Amino acid sequence: MRLPIYQIDAFSSRLFAGNPAAVVLLDSFLPDQTLQSIAAENNLSETAFLVKEDSDYSLRWFTPGCEVPICGHATLASGAVVLERLEQGRADVAFRTASGQLTVWRSEKGYAMDFPANPAMPITVPRAAEEALGRMPLEAMRNERFSLFLLKSSAEVRALIPQMEPLAKLDPHGVIVTAAGDKGFDFVSRFFAPQLGVQEDPVTGSAHCVLTPYWAKRLGKTAFRAYQASKRGGELVCRLKEDRVELEGECTFYMEGTIKVSE
Repeated sequence: MRLPIYQIDAFSSRLFAGNPAAVVLLDSFLPDQTLQSIAAENNLSETAFLVKEDSDYSLRWFTPGCEVPICGHATLASGAVVLERLEQGRADVAFRTASGQLTVWRSEKGYAMDFPANPAMPITVPRAAEEALGRMPLEAMRNERFSLFLLKSSAEVRALIPQMEPLAKLDPHGVIVTAAGDKGFDFVSRFFAPQLGVQEDPVTGSAHCVLTPYWAKRLGKTAFRAYQASKRGGELVCRLKEDRVELEGECTFYMEGTIKVSE
């Protein structure tokens, strides 16, 4: 059985930047183990699987190690595949997911999508944070998915070399580090999830659903230019709209082809 596959650099206007995601088209969802094996073989932070259902699509996301309940960059990439390759006349597409309906639409800067905001609550900075990050954060926040740590400066965020084993013990899902922005950005961040098989994610949409309400409170505004300062780097426009976050960015197609999977 041959399946169409696309690889896209999401949140980037150029190749070899942003966050690469694979998008695989299916007639129906294959067994979970097969989906997981495809994601592991792709060895990207996320592989998205799309199944057409009426006028919309069902969407699932897998890291190399597990299925996840939500993923920003692979959703943006999936939207680009539908709007640029499958149904070029469409202005938007809705995806049915484990996190509810997520919509991607064409925008001035490429594509935009609407995600639930996921604010975090203040906690005492754990002692283990200093060992994992090599410095003591100024603040710590946590929600049901991620931990967030505020560092002193964007330079600290950019230069950070965390220790992965203690970092994995800080949070079962992922760790966000952030600081006030530089170079025209409102804030910068990085995201690490070694316990999910992703040491550092290049650009993380779901992390910005935590970061956007956090920086809205700190800066007293609702629209931001954000930069995720991974090695590849990526730019996002983030807007807080009540309990939702709009994320906007560009996508660049890298590869289009087929994969062969045993039936």
